[in-house]
Amino acid sequence: MELVVNEAHQRVRDRVKRFTGFELLPRPAVAAQFLAGHTAGDPVAERFVAETYHGEMGAERARELLDEALAVGIDGIDDAPESMRALFTEFETVPDWVDPVLIEQGAAVWRRWGYSLGAVGNAGTMDTYTEGSLAIPLSLSGGYAGASALHRYLETSRWWLEVCQPGAVLTPGSRAREVSLKVRVMHVSVRARVAEHPEWDSAAHGLPISQSEMMLTLLGGSVGPALGLYALGFVTSPAEIRAVLHFNRYLGHLVGCRVDEMYPESVLDGVRLLYYFDATRKHDSGPLGPELVEGFVPSFEPPAGMRGLTRLRAKYHLHLQAGYTRLFMLPWNRRHYRLPSGLPGLAVLILRAPLIVATEVARRLSPGVDRWVQASSMRRWRRWHAWHLGQREERFDAGRRLRR
Repeated sequence: MELVVNEAHQRVRDRVKRFTGFELLPRPAVAAQFLAGHTAGDPVAERFVAETYHGEMGAERARELLDEALAVGIDGIDDAPESMRALFTEFETVPDWVDPVLIEQGAAVWRRWGYSLGAVGNAGTMDTYTEGSLAIPLSLSGGYAGASALHRYLETSRWWLEVCQPGAVLTPGSRAREVSLKVRVMHVSVRARVAEHPEWDSAAHGLPISQSEMMLTLLGGSVGPALGLYALGFVTSPAEIRAVLHFNRYLGHLVGCRVDEMYPESVLDGVRLLYYFDATRKHDSGPLGPELVEGFVPSFEPPAGMRGLTRLRAKYHLHLQAGYTRLFMLPWNRRHYRLPSGLPGLAVLILRAPLIVATEVARRLSPGVDRWVQASSMRRWRRWHAWHLGQREERFDAGRRLRR
């Protein structure tokens, strides 16, 4: 496969370089790593999944074994296969570059962003469904297709909610670490199944859920929302953006992303990689892009039997999500999809921006206000998540079959 910068993006790069001196594209070495990352997976986790979930053990027993190891520790499992021990050794090893102070500062940024992090991240993700390499795995697995779109979003939201809890990602045995390992195993299982599917073209797309694509999701949780949320009143300082970039780097380590090679060393490096992705789009997702994009916001539509304030609440979140997509999807991509106008939700976002700015100023003046902002934001986010989830269960199911 190859990545080619299109002419329009090259012209923009040339003009920016000429008038400001800033280079919008990554260094050739980083671009080469990004290309190579499209054919790279997660060998340690892949060996475990092949031996257990996709092997003679079977998905049900493998799931039980993983749950047991997460509960008592890998040393407490006498019959754990060697591939499982290797996975846990890698997962539980804290890299030398980890700075616990920066990890906590980055998690605090996520807590302040709260619900907006998920909404902006999802709008940005929907914008990437022009690409077959991203749309095909999601469509085949059914993750964000049709009626399951909201539940899959709630699963992802659960991971966000857990990992940004104070101290959670560095605490052995925490729910945050448990969910992270299950997400890693689930991605590997989907990768293996999609790679064998006749709809997948490895010559054109490389490897499903590749290292490069996982790295982009980390930028979608750090540099992307940090810059985008300025439009809604969230004033994230350069130091805070660097902290959340470090936090996402460690999250990448937990879910099997190689964060020692092409991961951005600075905010500007992150901007360059995001621009490079946009500049090298292939727009080859065909009908799968609309299937995914047009199915998400309508999944927030209240059921026919819902009445009263509960129905109004559901409608509010429907319009709010539509507002985020209107604001954060690139307009030249968004126009190719049939989406709700998003204008009511956009109006809400704009009207509340001055209040968010005032809160941002106050939190910088008072640590107590800052703690209150974090707690309040998380409380609202958890309440929304619990209300939407209802009686359903998040399983992060690595044994789930493709839907076609």
